[in-house]
Amino acid sequence: MNRLLIRTSTVCLALVIALSSPYAFAKEHAKKKKKNVDLSANPLANVNSKQPDKELFDKAMVAMKHGRYDVARLDLQTLLNTYPESEYDMRAKLAVGDTWFKEGGSAALTQAESEYKDFITFFPNTPEAAEAQMKVGDIYFQQMEKPDRDPQNAVHAEQEYRTMLEQFPDSPLVPRAKQRLRETQEVLAQRQFEIGEFYATREQWAASIARLQTVADSYPLFSHTDQALITIGDAYAQEAQIMSRAKIPEKAKAELAKHYNDRAAAAWSRVVSRYPLAPHVEDAKDRLIAMGRPLPEPSAQALAENQAEEDSRVNFRLGSRAVQLLGRGPNTVRAARVGEPSLNSPPPTLAPEVVKEGTTAWAQALTGKPVTGIAAQAPATTNAAIDNGTAPPTSEHPAAPSTFEEVPDATGAPGSTVTVQVPSEGAPTGSSAAGASRATPAPATEVPGEGAPANAAPAPAEHSNAEPLVKPVGPGTPQPLPAVEKPAEAPQQVNQVPAGGNAQVQTGANASGKPGKKKKAPYDKKDESSSKHKKKTGLDKLNPL
Repeated sequence: MNRLLIRTSTVCLALVIALSSPYAFAKEHAKKKKKNVDLSANPLANVNSKQPDKELFDKAMVAMKHGRYDVARLDLQTLLNTYPESEYDMRAKLAVGDTWFKEGGSAALTQAESEYKDFITFFPNTPEAAEAQMKVGDIYFQQMEKPDRDPQNAVHAEQEYRTMLEQFPDSPLVPRAKQRLRETQEVLAQRQFEIGEFYATREQWAASIARLQTVADSYPLFSHTDQALITIGDAYAQEAQIMSRAKIPEKAKAELAKHYNDRAAAAWSRVVSRYPLAPHVEDAKDRLIAMGRPLPEPSAQALAENQAEEDSRVNFRLGSRAVQLLGRGPNTVRAARVGEPSLNSPPPTLAPEVVKEGTTAWAQALTGKPVTGIAAQAPATTNAAIDNGTAPPTSEHPAAPSTFEEVPDATGAPGSTVTVQVPSEGAPTGSSAAGASRATPAPATEVPGEGAPANAAPAPAEHSNAEPLVKPVGPGTPQPLPAVEKPAEAPQQVNQVPAGGNAQVQTGANASGKPGKKKKAPYDKKDESSSKHKKKTGLDKLNPL
């Protein structure tokens, strides 16, 4: 029994030693895995530095990562104020703007824009300046609204992205800035396009042409430029039909119709030559064929560019439609992903310019001149009008300066005169004509008055009875005031009351001349009802009042 017990204990001890020895050996010789540290995650090297400015910067970055933006700003401001010569100052200054940018909200984004602008001012030649300018554009891009809303944020975003591309052309952020600029211009072009189409439905052709022509000239990468050009051609074609029905000479009618048809054909031809693969190019071809105009042949470069543009566009999906309906911002799915966005927009076409061009064409057609479409010029001023002083002043023939003459003062004191402007002879009142002849004024004469010297020369005989140009007014010649007129007495009021009436009668005056008192008509209980004339009962009968 003892032998069996000893054997069992020996086996158990051996098993314990066999199981525990490998674990102890592995634990003793196990090597710790080295933690991989991404040095590129920190904009500055020396990850293991324990400098206080580095500690503050890392603490702020951790706080910003976890959404504690106020704590991050406090740490960054402490770093900037305490260590002005630190190598982390530039990144800390930019990170302050990042905290406002990530916090969001209109007030926070405004503060972020101010911080980024300050950063660009202090560090204009650093790579981070391009990043700051890019984020300024992103601030307005995030606040853009739909095309039918206020376009100010889109306008500012376009301006900021253009500034970024012009000032930092070598930045690695240029491709992203170009794409954001294409999307922004898609929104601005969509706004102008919708307004132009609305005017077209109301047959306001001048306003429609102005809006759509601005779209075609300023935003060539717009997804609906082909449709805008087709609408422009349709507007000119409608103008041609209107001119063909006008009651004017046949020659003028033909000139005007040809003028507008040429404009329509030019718009449709641009669709075929510049956008040969656009969705509405066949409509433009059909209109040119119906008008009898030749179809232009697009170049190989135009085909390649338009092919790349159409392939880069993304079609609408159910998700994008839902975002467009429920979201606040615009939907830029159809914006092109290739091509150079326009950095300098030409001046917009205005509706008054289109109307003026049509008026000029009308005038040229009626006068028998060929219709050129050039803006109307002001009629030339004839030499006769210039000579007689009836022509208005122009830059070539400016108005002559007004003349001033000396006339004596009302007091007649020597040396005291009043300057009076005398219009030119023969010129209309209130206008000065260039080159008009002027009458030679008579010499001024001193008129003796009160306080004048005794030897003052008298006025000429021919002007002795004439009324002076300026009437004497002043302390030397007092004029008596006219007597105050009393108002006429009002007629005596007489009121007549028909007999048997119950109205109150007021007499104007009694026999003594004093105003009389009001007399009341007798009370008639059949016709009137009053609480003062109730029948007295009981002890009230004894009250005489």
